[in-house]
Amino acid sequence: MLELRHLRSLLAIRDCGSLSAAAQRVHLTQSALSHQIKALENYFGTPLFFRNQRPLKPTPAGERLIRLAEEILPSVAATEEALRQAGRGNRGRLHMAIECHSCFQWLMPALEQYRLQWPQVELDFSLAFSFHPLPALYRGEIDLVITADPEEDFGGLHFAPLFRYQVQLLVPRSHPLAGKPHVEPADLADQTLITYPVCRGKLDVFRQFLQPAGVEPAAVRTSELTALMVQLVASGRGVAALPNWAIAEFLQGSSLAALPLGRQGVWSTLYAATREDDAELAYIQAFVDIARATTARTLNGIVPLERAA
Repeated sequence: MLELRHLRSLLAIRDCGSLSAAAQRVHLTQSALSHQIKALENYFGTPLFFRNQRPLKPTPAGERLIRLAEEILPSVAATEEALRQAGRGNRGRLHMAIECHSCFQWLMPALEQYRLQWPQVELDFSLAFSFHPLPALYRGEIDLVITADPEEDFGGLHFAPLFRYQVQLLVPRSHPLAGKPHVEPADLADQTLITYPVCRGKLDVFRQFLQPAGVEPAAVRTSELTALMVQLVASGRGVAALPNWAIAEFLQGSSLAALPLGRQGVWSTLYAATREDDAELAYIQAFVDIARATTARTLNGIVPLERAA
């Protein structure tokens, strides 16, 4: 049976021109190399080298196997090195998705920096799993998810905190609630609440603020885009509970105001979720570190979190 070691031996003999020199190159004795080639010739029933020529020259059958070796061995060597790099966490695949609809503001700069520092990592971004990506992460279809909903009972996943942020209610400055130091759940009972199109259990305004108080808004309207939600609020179509860092740029010199939800405010944490087995890979941890540094530098109103958090 033809094996990779045979192909390496054939190349060595072709390159060195003698069994003695080739044996040293493949770390065999001359006798062992001679027996290896003879066994291969017996297997195929044809000679592979002209024995009466110096340096040794391959027969047509030997030439065919040498061409095969030249095609296969470089690919094998490259694959072996890629696997060694992956084992050391220096090379691999990083396909990601987000549950955070406002994250593009900081994610794109972070990805650009990551591409420059880790060009050997296969980086991709998927929109196919935006609404429920954690099962896809668990199945191995993607490798990292940006989420504010850790679901820590989801076995086999690791959630690395990136930063903490406050959820605030965005209202027009002319709105009756705009003059209050903070809003109470009852203040939203007669309001149209504009949210992202996800289940209520994933929205902090419901999970941490309205549902514990048993309050239901008068109506709920959804939008996938933060900028569109802001425009709807500005035009008096409703109010929206959004991350403070996501609306900071819209508040400067505008007719909008942002209010805390409750006296203490509603706070949440954004995470980078990975599989537990991958969490300590160098290229995974590098992205988490870059994301933390990028958000700490560019986002207003957040509480940065370090690796040890």
